[in-house]
Amino acid sequence: MQGRNSRQIMFALGLMAILGFAGCKKQVASSHPTSAPAPTSAQPTVTLTATPTLVKAGDTVTLNWTSTDATDADIEPGVGKVALQGSTPVNPSDSTTYTITATGPGGSATATARVTVGGGGTAAPPPTSNNQSMSELFEQNVKDAFFDFNKSDIRPDARDALTRTAEFLRSYPTLRVTLEGHCDDRGSTEYNIGLGERRAQAAKNYLISLGITADRMDTVSWGKERPFCTEQTESCWQQNRRAHFVAAH
Repeated sequence: MQGRNSRQIMFALGLMAILGFAGCKKQVASSHPTSAPAPTSAQPTVTLTATPTLVKAGDTVTLNWTSTDATDADIEPGVGKVALQGSTPVNPSDSTTYTITATGPGGSATATARVTVGGGGTAAPPPTSNNQSMSELFEQNVKDAFFDFNKSDIRPDARDALTRTAEFLRSYPTLRVTLEGHCDDRGSTEYNIGLGERRAQAAKNYLISLGITADRMDTVSWGKERPFCTEQTESCWQQNRRAHFVAAH
């Protein structure tokens, strides 16, 4: 009898130990809930325009800017910290490129506006030689902006091309252009029409930031319907991912 009671007591003690250990594990596990990942902050965007873009030394120029998803903005040279959107007068004594930098939790973005200081208030277009027509000058100086696959961001090489285009357009202030958005042939027709429009608009916005007025530029998207190259290679697809300029008549 005593042996049986001892076994029962030992069994009960063992069962209590197992239950206690399981309860402890459950409590420890529940004390560390899995937290949801922090949301990703949006990349800031910013635009900057100058009006007018050609002045005499000391004349007043108005800088206008907007930004999104930013917490801080700064314009250099000579302006400093500014509101996230607004305008301010400047009086450059020399030709100046103003740069706005917008920063926020998601990073930073920049935009520029060029003001040319000359002897008068009207730009004189470069002379054309007897052997060069306006269409030839346009082809030589107006450069397309190319894009990465499935993107409409302005790349560094596209910035260089658009800056050269802006310089030409400033020299011929009556010239109007149409910006055509093009894509390679991957993806649906509907998707590429939207992507082409975003590319054309991105190029237009960049030119606006360089001082070209919006009323001189129209946009249209051809998507993948008018390819420049028809081979199924990356070099060919790259030729088709562009914002292409056409002189408006």
